[in-house]
Amino acid sequence: MIGEIGGNLEIEAAEWIKRNMKKPVVGFIAGQTAPKGKRMGHAGAIISGGKGTAEEKIDAMKTCGLHVAMSPADMGITLKKALRM
Repeated sequence: MIGEIGGNLEIEAAEWIKRNMKKPVVGFIAGQTAPKGKRMGHAGAIISGGKGTAEEKIDAMKTCGLHVAMSPADMGITLKKALRM
């Protein structure tokens, strides 16, 4: 699962995955280094009020059992590790 800063859909998806899936899921959140209030990407995602931050989404994904890559370059390695578990 690949997501971005802003909004809460990735958190909702992680909660759904926890309730409904048994296969391992790997995720990545883009925009980890974006400053608060910075508009990002095609959808103009914005972090406001501490909601929708990369940290919040990564924590939720890990709490729900997803394997989180901290860089797109790590997606393959993270997936390989997840499949070995």
